[in-house]
Amino acid sequence: MISKKMQTALNKQIKMEMDSAYLYMSMSNWFVEQNLLGFSSWMMNQYSEEMIHAMKMYKFLQDNGAKVVLDQVEKPKASWKGPQDVFEDTLAHEKKVTASIHNLYKQAKAEDDYATEVMLQWFITEQVEEEKTSTEIVDTLRMIGDSPSGIYMFDQELGRRGLAS
Repeated sequence: MISKKMQTALNKQIKMEMDSAYLYMSMSNWFVEQNLLGFSSWMMNQYSEEMIHAMKMYKFLQDNGAKVVLDQVEKPKASWKGPQDVFEDTLAHEKKVTASIHNLYKQAKAEDDYATEVMLQWFITEQVEEEKTSTEIVDTLRMIGDSPSGIYMFDQELGRRGLAS
């Protein structure tokens, strides 16, 4: 059985995942405004993944007879200096999400909440991937610098990313 404290914490994480989705949608929109459609597509895939993450927790709470309480989504940032700035924000945000997931796991472990621990292991693995990918993109953008042809080619490469599943 999920404790009230864990239920509240998981509901806060659902909100964080929804805020993440909204942030990535805003980033996608900014990229459209810059005519960087590959970057925009990449961010829309991130949006889709974050929605899936929120729904995993939502369904987990429901399946365990816990109450889902949805909170208001935050208004996201809407403009950036350039692609590198966007992805530096992405990496910082993913690190914040990782810390939150780790705190949830610590709480589940302290409460001997085995079902929540197992569910959160998937998220821990997912966050390793999210941070790795964001770091690689930031590093690539640092190498590219202000090169328009480099940005164009990287935009094309990121646009080839498949849809989130």
